[in-house]
Amino acid sequence: MKNSKRNKFYILPAALSLVLVLAAGLPATVTAGEQGKKSAHAGEESEGGHEEGVVRLSAAELKEFGIVVREAGPGRLDTFVDLPGEIVINADRQAHVVPRVPGIVREVRKKLGDQVKGGEVMAVLESRELADAKAEYLAARERLALAEANFNREERLWKKKVSAEQEYLDAKQAFAEARINLRSAEQKLHALGFSEDYLKQLPEHLDQTYTRYEMRAPFSGAVIQKHITLGEALNGSSEAFVVADLGTVWVDINVYQKDLVKIHKGQKVVIEIGHDIAPVSGTLSYVGPLVGEETRTALARAELPNPQGDLRPGMFITARVAVGSVDVPLLVPKTALQTLEGKTVVFVLDEDGFEPRPVTVGRENGLQVEIKDGLKPGEKYASTGAFTLKAQLSKGAFGGGHGH
Repeated sequence: MKNSKRNKFYILPAALSLVLVLAAGLPATVTAGEQGKKSAHAGEESEGGHEEGVVRLSAAELKEFGIVVREAGPGRLDTFVDLPGEIVINADRQAHVVPRVPGIVREVRKKLGDQVKGGEVMAVLESRELADAKAEYLAARERLALAEANFNREERLWKKKVSAEQEYLDAKQAFAEARINLRSAEQKLHALGFSEDYLKQLPEHLDQTYTRYEMRAPFSGAVIQKHITLGEALNGSSEAFVVADLGTVWVDINVYQKDLVKIHKGQKVVIEIGHDIAPVSGTLSYVGPLVGEETRTALARAELPNPQGDLRPGMFITARVAVGSVDVPLLVPKTALQTLEGKTVVFVLDEDGFEPRPVTVGRENGLQVEIKDGLKPGEKYASTGAFTLKAQLSKGAFGGGHGH
């Protein structure tokens, strides 16, 4: 195999091609080439050989280490404005759970931090006011049925000229008032959270306790506040729980006066949280029209998905808002770059494996980097996982992971 002069990182020479490694499923290693083998066979391996360092990985290891291979090419380099911000609860998916009637707490089924499903019972109250409302509704139903029967009878008699017209009119008025009273009683129970189906079935459950009031979760989420204890007397406005759906969160971003002309609704934004949490991309959904008197900043907001719950309200973040872009001939993600012996390198994939290639960088934005020299369009390189390749290369340099 001919010695390559493409870089100066002479760690260990390569012998076998990556194709053979993938076919054989060999482990990650930095291997010795034919020249090294001959020296070893002679009884003494040459030190400081001039073969280049190459890392070979099996297909399974590429997947395990999260190494993604891309083809080098042009791209658009976004320019960003960095702004401070904070993750907050999505106020559109937060609810204050209050009892709609006064009562005594008889059961508390949920505690702080519990997950709840929409419609799930969170607590049970005993309420005399609720019993009165149900009794009023049932009485109104009975009065309506009686008034309707009396009206129908008086109407028949009046048409037959048996009864006076005034008696018919009185019955008609009583029937109309009974309908109004029933409707009022229905609306009162609807306001307490009872459905039409529940009201229809209420007369069939006369044996149940009229005082029982169930506080239910308005939607699925987590209990983030709890202000209720067993035996406590609550009024109709007492806040018992706060439930939040953290499947999405808001990011409130502070926009400085000097940056206001650059920030607009609909712009792309990258949220950097740190703490080993990957950056999250979103779009500005709101840019406030006012500037705070004390902070001298305006509010911008983005809504982000949070399926794993990693984005916790209260976390401080850096929002990188894309305010422009420029075409560059060769663009790579910053994750593709590593520093080796004081030089910036990209791990390029050829027939032997991954080799570190020194590159000259140009413009960058913290996420993407322009490559001005050292990498050609069409060449394949490791866009992610370069740190793992560097570690494997270093391990080989100190005698670990050698092929045999």
